[in-house]
Amino acid sequence: MASRDEIINALKGVYDPEIPINIVDLGLVYRVEPHENGVVQVDMTLTAMGCPVGPAIMEVVKGTVLTLEGVKDVQVNLTYDPPWSPERATDDGKVMLAAMGIPI
Repeated sequence: MASRDEIINALKGVYDPEIPINIVDLGLVYRVEPHENGVVQVDMTLTAMGCPVGPAIMEVVKGTVLTLEGVKDVQVNLTYDPPWSPERATDDGKVMLAAMGIPI
């Protein structure tokens, strides 16, 4: 079964098409929990409620995690609590946001 770190590393290959930063560094992934039965739960948010590409991002998350060894199912849970803000980004994400002129 893929480890939490392996899953997070894979998710760094998933990008928000509106902000060209991966969803991990952007701070959209709140929780990753792999279970021994092969099910992985991912709690995540979007940069804004009603994001038109939200469903597509969630499908890419699911498809990405399903490619990992031992993963049989992925449950992607969307939450807006807490709401996303640039402060949720990783240090690398904050550098990328600042370079794009997005205030943190």
